[in-house]
Amino acid sequence: MRTIVTAALCASILAGCASSPDKISASYVSPIQYSGYECDQIRAELLRVSGKVREVAGAQKQQATNDAIAMGVGLVLFWPALFFLAGGNDRKEELSRLKGEYDALEQAAIQKNCPVASELKAGRGG
Repeated sequence: MRTIVTAALCASILAGCASSPDKISASYVSPIQYSGYECDQIRAELLRVSGKVREVAGAQKQQATNDAIAMGVGLVLFWPALFFLAGGNDRKEELSRLKGEYDALEQAAIQKNCPVASELKAGRGG
């Protein structure tokens, strides 16, 4: 019985840890919402969204690092520190949405044959 309780406690604590930004996938955002945009508007929006992705990914990475440190301290030295893992500043949903917006903008640029689409493709090595 004690093993089951310990396992359940560990699982709930691990679920409270912030995810690393590179492990967060993009949520679907339809490129149709950008169909009325001109290429210059798509480029400007891509720049805005990519800047926001970098900002939120940085905050998410810091939170994941903080959670990993708290987990290490909690498991090794002071188990009550594990309670600080729940909640926090996890921005997983926001980052997922922003990545989806970026993908949708990229698709809109491709569909409209915007110059930025070939720049993005060249930047990825493709």
